[in-house]
Amino acid sequence: MVVFGFLRLGHLLRSSMVGDDPSPYSQPWWWIWAGISLFLVLFAGVMSGLTLGLMSLGLVDLEVLQQSGTDEEREQASKIAPVVRKQHQLLVTLLLCNAAAMEALPIFLDDMFNEVVAVILSVTFVLAFGEVIPQAVCSRHGLAIGADLIWLVKILMTISWPVSYPVGKILDYLLGHNESALFRRAQLKALVSIHGREAGKGGELTHDETTIIQGALDLTEKTALDSMTPIESTFSLDVHSKLDWEALGKIIARGHSRVPVYDGNPRNLIGVLLVKSLLTVRAEAETPVSSVSIRRIPRVPSDMPLYDILNEFQKGGSHMAAVTKVKGNKRTSRGHDLNGIEKLEGSGMSREADVEKGVGNQTNANGNKQSEENVYDDYDDLMDGEVIGIITMEDVMEELLQEEIVDETDEYIDVHKKVRVAAAAATQVSKGSSILVRRAGSLRTPQMGLSKQGQHAVSKIWQVENLAREEQLATHGLNGDALTTPLLWNDSHK
Repeated sequence: MVVFGFLRLGHLLRSSMVGDDPSPYSQPWWWIWAGISLFLVLFAGVMSGLTLGLMSLGLVDLEVLQQSGTDEEREQASKIAPVVRKQHQLLVTLLLCNAAAMEALPIFLDDMFNEVVAVILSVTFVLAFGEVIPQAVCSRHGLAIGADLIWLVKILMTISWPVSYPVGKILDYLLGHNESALFRRAQLKALVSIHGREAGKGGELTHDETTIIQGALDLTEKTALDSMTPIESTFSLDVHSKLDWEALGKIIARGHSRVPVYDGNPRNLIGVLLVKSLLTVRAEAETPVSSVSIRRIPRVPSDMPLYDILNEFQKGGSHMAAVTKVKGNKRTSRGHDLNGIEKLEGSGMSREADVEKGVGNQTNANGNKQSEENVYDDYDDLMDGEVIGIITMEDVMEELLQEEIVDETDEYIDVHKKVRVAAAAATQVSKGSSILVRRAGSLRTPQMGLSKQGQHAVSKIWQVENLAREEQLATHGLNGDALTTPLLWNDSHK
């Protein structure tokens, strides 16, 4: 309507002002037409630039800017977000105004020049100033320009409401509303990788940062089965054994802070022994394992997500759990808690196992006995399931970091000979595929300040440990003071 009003006014001015002067440039109507044409070109350019600039700003991008951008970017994003949410109505408004300006331009140019000149000028000005330049500028500064001209967009949306609103609603119905285009997990990993320094694209993220972020994204898809130590490779103690020199020597040689305890069969785990609780145990007394404090070991299904296991480990009830085989086609859902941690804490029960009377009884804070069935009614299959491995907090953290956590007591597996090699005296730890280790038996614990009895005890423990290690190396044909072997994975479960 506005364009047609200008046309009608122009024709009236032209008919009233044409005189004997043949030159159109001397007539006022020509300059009015030229001004209107210039306005239409600029208006079309603004609409074209805003179409590209505003439509390229997704709701996710605006939310990110509102939360983490500069103060100026936050203000600009807050202005634009309400309008961008009406995506289809905004699109119809901008395209409608752009089309009206471009279609009206030739009408005015035809009155100013002949047809050939009008076409050449129309194409040139529209292409240069109505498309290329505005879109090039708005593609780089769309946020700032959109925020500065958002008032104009709102006015145009109000003027074109009778057309843009119903058409926008139809598009919403046919194509759906403008939902936030969130990144999928794989896309986030690729995005993080691109922003790493190693990608060479100007990113600021270090290798460690990208590795940990990608590990955190991968962790949700990993289960206890992916991270556990197989029960066959786990060092454990029989509840009926004795804590003599040989047993204590093996415990010290392994370097674990927790040792699983089984009854007869290594798969029949009944609890976990904290090595620090053995500080007062004398090897000469040959104390039975059943006489020391044994804490109940929680059980988790093999398909339990690692994030759920990590959440339960963080509660402090236990940093070790027994992994049981899932029966049938059952699947553990997210939110499953560790058996024996949260429920024991909620009922006020002691987490210390009574190995003399079996693992089926527990004692609450008031000294009353309660059967295990009352506490674990929903976990019969879990308790009766076959134990296939052990998982610890360290195992989960290694999956999160995607790197091995190495300390002076870890054990490794020789890739070629499948032999455990102690790394108690690791001389070099690298992030590559190999680690140089030497036998821990070559080291000695300082005995200065110890009594003769203490020195004798330490020496005897080291003798037992070295003898066991020498037998292990001799069995697999290994000898020498140093071993230089590519190592694959950490087999510790402390």
